[in-house]
Amino acid sequence: MSALPEWHIREARCEEVPAIAALTEEFAAYLSELGDTSAFRLGTEALARDGFGPDPAFRGLVAECSSEVVGFLLHHPGYDTDQACRLLFVVDLYVTAVERGRGIGAALMKEARKVARAGGAKQMVWTVYRHNALGRRFYEGIGARSVDDLNLMCWDVL
Repeated sequence: MSALPEWHIREARCEEVPAIAALTEEFAAYLSELGDTSAFRLGTEALARDGFGPDPAFRGLVAECSSEVVGFLLHHPGYDTDQACRLLFVVDLYVTAVERGRGIGAALMKEARKVARAGGAKQMVWTVYRHNALGRRFYEGIGARSVDDLNLMCWDVL
């Protein structure tokens, strides 16, 4: 039996936008299968512009295995006024289905935790699609807790 190829986690680079975009499409399809009817708009142009342009709205981490991007985590800083602390907001975390179960998602979250601490954050926060039981189990498995007293609100400004 041969060993599985090794993987490593690092900061995302602009030249990986097409690979990350392909994974975001996989992620959107996965969520759609669970019943998510959200419009999917994050493609190569938006990733390049908003994540790697002159004023990035987010940063990213990638998991690379055999020179292929097999997972990503996008994040941006924030602030919690209730706790009076900086936080890191995880926008998306996704590992391609064939690579799940190898610890890649947990490693991406651990690296994001290091990024959070380096930026002075005391918390990491994110949302999970209500019907994504696999995602919720994963997050609970790494020690995260659900914040059931809050509801996500959205108001379009355009």
